[in-house]
Amino acid sequence: MVLLLVVDGANVVGSVPDGWWRDRRGAAERLRDGLVPLAEEGIPGHPGPVEVVLVVEGRARGVRAVPGVRVEEAPGSGDDRIVELVRENAGRSAVVVTADRGLRERVAALGAGFVGPRAVRRR
Repeated sequence: MVLLLVVDGANVVGSVPDGWWRDRRGAAERLRDGLVPLAEEGIPGHPGPVEVVLVVEGRARGVRAVPGVRVEEAPGSGDDRIVELVRENAGRSAVVVTADRGLRERVAALGAGFVGPRAVRRR
């Protein structure tokens, strides 16, 4: 079974001060598009293919999926939706992309791994 790679969209977008706050949906779309190659390539330590899921919340909602990246809109907290996704995929290898310590602790308690935003951000 392929690795589940769950990306905390708000956290990863917010990790680079590039004006994302002026257009949250546009920033999430740029992130989504940058994640497409990871579906085949994987991330350091986890070769592809991987299933990539981008979780968006708030004003970033409305981002559509593209081939290689599924988009999940969090009805409330993005962190809560990420934890639900990990829980729903219990028994499957999962890695969450976030710098949020609290979220890292929550998903680690469910057996998932985690990496920081640099693992998926391309310059």
